[in-house]
Formats: sequence, structure tokens, C-alpha cells
Amino acid sequence: MQHRIIVLGAGYTGASAAGRLAKRLHRADVAITLVNAEPDFVERVRMHQLAAGQDLAPRPLDKMFAGTGVEVKLAQVTGIDADRRTVTLTDTHGAGQQELHYDTLLYALGSAWNPQGVPGSAEHAHEISSRPGALRLRERLARLDAGQPVVIVGGGLTGLEAATEIAETRPDLDITLVARGGLGDWLSDKGRDHLRKVFTGLGITVHEHATVTTVQADHVQTDSTSLPAAVTVWATGFAVHPIATASTLEVSPTGQIVVDANLRSLSHPEVYAIGDAALVTGPGDKPLRMSCASGVPSAWLAADTITARLTGTELPKNSIRYFQQCISLGRKEGLIQFVTADDQTLPQALTGRLAALYKEIICKGAAWTVAHPTMGIPVRRRRAVQPTDQAGAYAPVAQVDSAVEASA
Repeated sequence: MQHRIIVLGAGYTGASAAGRLAKRLHRADVAITLVNAEPDFVERVRMHQLAAGQDLAPRPLDKMFAGTGVEVKLAQVTGIDADRRTVTLTDTHGAGQQELHYDTLLYALGSAWNPQGVPGSAEHAHEISSRPGALRLRERLARLDAGQPVVIVGGGLTGLEAATEIAETRPDLDITLVARGGLGDWLSDKGRDHLRKVFTGLGITVHEHATVTTVQADHVQTDSTSLPAAVTVWATGFAVHPIATASTLEVSPTGQIVVDANLRSLSHPEVYAIGDAALVTGPGDKPLRMSCASGVPSAWLAADTITARLTGTELPKNSIRYFQQCISLGRKEGLIQFVTADDQTLPQALTGRLAALYKEIICKGAAWTVAHPTMGIPVRRRRAVQPTDQAGAYAPVAQVDSAVEASA
């Protein structure tokens, strides 16, 4: 009987993990199902570009995983019963609900925007954490006349990228960014100076050390002033999908699934969580931040851990760490802030066009890797072995290696 692996979510982490599992495990031994609400893989790190009016090449999941042995199921996840090992799905084509049983669950539902309970934010602000949200913002921006005000709330990476992308694309608009702290206050001196130079060159007004208290249809109220806003973009951080909290899985106060060093749920060992959905301790005993930089390595680690447990081989080591923060500042400018393993800012930073090219290479490389799950270095597909107990532990009973294969 095949071991049933269900992967929930086909973003950077879920798609990466599903493809890696397909390359590591023998098809005769496992049935891998990848569940996603949208038919395409979405480059979430480019949503500010999509919102600003740029077109992104579609990456259909069915074509990405054709011939890999991964079954792509288009559905909305509506529930998880971790005790019965089932997930409940609502078909996106209106065919009703269905229940799937799993032996191993890989939870990669990620995160969405976080209105943070600010009055009016959910009703009047736009988000760019999803493709539907970015497309709605794109349509609204296209209807704006010259001179109309756009307010971006949030001085983190998403807010910086959204403000500069929109300002570069629509120099006729009046762009304002509201930051709770100082502009780029976590950056090095070089990085902060370059950021201010770019913002000045693009004509972006910045309100620093300001807290938004309410959002209305035509203005944003801060703790010190009222800002006119034909469009408000909310970019103050992310919140995880609520499905895990509604289950019996152990979660943190943030709703993230609590996992061990190999991304395995502490409460349900047959469940793994990756990316934004997981509370993972990184270097310096600090939780990893929600980012593609830590999400994709977590997908690799979880896939390799599942493979090891199924085949009775040695567990991989958790070596997830940070190297840099990559920030696009429009299409012509960028900022690469180098950091320590635990994400502390270093004095070194790369700026300008070279930094923009640097980030573009990273973004293209990440998307290409996810979109070509069977390409890359040759891998050894291993045969799964039989479980020795109900907790999901495996022993090397009849491990047989398949021939080395470069692709499916």
C-alpha cells in the first residue's frame, strides 16, 4: 500500500517540498497530492510589481508537475482533523466537499495580510500579499488621475517595495509611506542612506514614527495627522492561515504550528509544517521570520526529513540561516543588506543597479527551481520501508535504492 503524503499549499515552500519529495522517493511507494486553491504557482515576492501594472508569466501547476507523479488538486482547505489524519477540501469547481486521508501531512498554507484590527483597514485598504489582492490594487491604481494621493502603510520590506514600485511606474501620483519607526531603521548606515536617496529621487513623502489609528475611504488617520488617500495599501506584516489554530495541532500564540528542529509537529508527529506556517527556532535561538529566505530551506529540510523517515536513513541537520535581505526599489534600484546568520544587520550593503540585478537573479532562480521540480542535480530515489509503530517511526527493513535519475 502506498504511503499517502498530502502537501497543503503550492507557494514557494509547498511546491518546492512536493517536487523534492517526488525526486527523492520511489513512485511505487508513495502517493503525493499537492492541494492549492489557485491553478498557478504565484511568485509572491513580485506582487508589488503586479499591482504596479507589470505582467507576470503564468506558471500552471498542472504543467509544472506533469510527469512527476505528484497529483495536483485544486481545492480550498476548510479543515484538518489531525487526530483522524484527514483534511477537508472544498472543490474550486463547485463539486462540493471531500475528505482526504493522509499518512504524512506537509502543511504549507503560508500567510496572508494582517489588518491588525485597525478600524477601517479591512474595509478600505488594499493588500498585496496575494495575487487577487494585487490585481484589485492594480485595477484601482489604473483608474487614478494624476496627482491623486496613495498612502502605503508599513515601513517593512513589503511597504518599501510597494512604495518605490508604484512611484516609479506612476510618477504622476502623490505617494506617501507611513512607518511606525524610522525609514529603514534596521538597515546599515549605507543601506539607510541609499534608501533615503531613492525615496527622495522618486518624490515619496515619508511620515516616520507614526501609527495609523483609522482608515477611511478617502483618508488615513495617524496619531498626529490626517492624510488624504484615494488608495490605501496595507503592508504592516502577515498573519498565518487560521486552519491550524482551529485544529488540535499545537500552535503558538501567532497561530504557527510548533515544530522540532526538523519541522515535525510536537503534538502530531505525522504532520510537518514549513515556511510562514511553522514556528521554527533558528540561529541564536530566535524564531525565523516569515520570508522566502527561510521558507524554501525549510521546505527542503522537511522533504528530506520525510524521505529519511520513510526510507530508514539518517535524518538531515537543520542548517537554516540568513545571509542577506533583498529589497527591490523599483526596476532600476535595489538594496542588498547583508546580515548575520541570525538576521542581524552587518555594515556591508550592495546598492544601486547592481543590487537590483542581484535581487532579480535571486527571484528568477527561486521561481525557476520551483517551476522545474524534476530538473537539477541527479538524485537517488529510495524505496520506502514499513512503519514499526502508530507514531510514524520507520525502520530499514527492505531498503532498496533505485538507479540514479536526473529527472522523472
